[in-house]
Amino acid sequence: MTHRIAPFSIDSLRRRWVPLLAALLPLGACSTLDYYSHLARGQVQLLQASQPVEALLRDPQVDAGLKQRLVLTQQARDFASAELGLPDNRSYRRYADIQRPYVVWNLFATAEFSVKPELHCFPIAGCVAYRGYYSLGRARGAAALLQQQGFDTYLGGVEAYSTLGWFNDPILNTMLRWNDERLVAVLFHELAHQQLYVADDTAFNESFATFVEREGLRQWQLARGLNAVDRREARQREQFSALVLASRARLEQLYASDLAVDAMRAAKQAEFERLRQEYRTLREREWGGQGRYDAWVAAPLNNAKLLPFGLYDKWVAAFAALFAEVGGDWPRFYQRVAALGTLPAEARTRALEALPKAN
Repeated sequence: MTHRIAPFSIDSLRRRWVPLLAALLPLGACSTLDYYSHLARGQVQLLQASQPVEALLRDPQVDAGLKQRLVLTQQARDFASAELGLPDNRSYRRYADIQRPYVVWNLFATAEFSVKPELHCFPIAGCVAYRGYYSLGRARGAAALLQQQGFDTYLGGVEAYSTLGWFNDPILNTMLRWNDERLVAVLFHELAHQQLYVADDTAFNESFATFVEREGLRQWQLARGLNAVDRREARQREQFSALVLASRARLEQLYASDLAVDAMRAAKQAEFERLRQEYRTLREREWGGQGRYDAWVAAPLNNAKLLPFGLYDKWVAAFAALFAEVGGDWPRFYQRVAALGTLPAEARTRALEALPKAN
């Protein structure tokens, strides 16, 4: 169903984008201005498409099923601020149907014989391992150019993201495809990024948000008398991630060797075949022959496709230990995490490793 578009002042949005883009532009970025214009247009279009949830809930023409999901998001949004101490702002108080399955597509790239990402660095957000595109066609074009230069590339669709408080992020139709548990959890996750973000440390940021997501969901379910999350899916995700990380570690050793180029290429492909075989064994022995990662494994594998793994849970156990140390007090927990975020990178890593059960 098509809904009325709430009016937005494009001039006011552009006034906000001018200082934001100026801050985000990396040094020597004149040649990338077109890319940032693309980001600006995409964000403006997203905000233009959004409408207040309250108005949609009052509209008799809005589908009842959509209303039910939107009610859930508002309950979770209230819980996030009242019980988890997450930012109390206007994020996730609007809804946008952007008429596509993903809001952005992230493009990852590595050299042919490397598992280290090509980084993109910004003064505010720091260095990240991908570039995001609102257009799939544009993302594919960028990937093709990198492939011509000999890079391995991977495109991954993203259903939700945070602007880290620069804008009031809306709920998206892409998020409503999830079940209730995942929808609530991701709202907590994205708000955690607004609570705290450390430049140049993706693993720290994502692990922190993942801990907030998991503990927040546990408290949400307890407060509502819901059944605990079925851990089977999470366990499968952890086991699969371990396989991929082990493969990535072996590839890193391979690329550090002095093999000739042709031999290294053959060994690289042999490693990917080993990963496929180990996955099939895991699926048959422990998952009853049912594998949710079949399509991922069956598709072509390369270095870039392995990059997203391990970022979201590397330090989750450390944050859990820190949360226990403060007795489950969210404000004190955020203070402790913020203090970690001020440390130099190496000192931060040592502090996380020193926490009980961090590894």
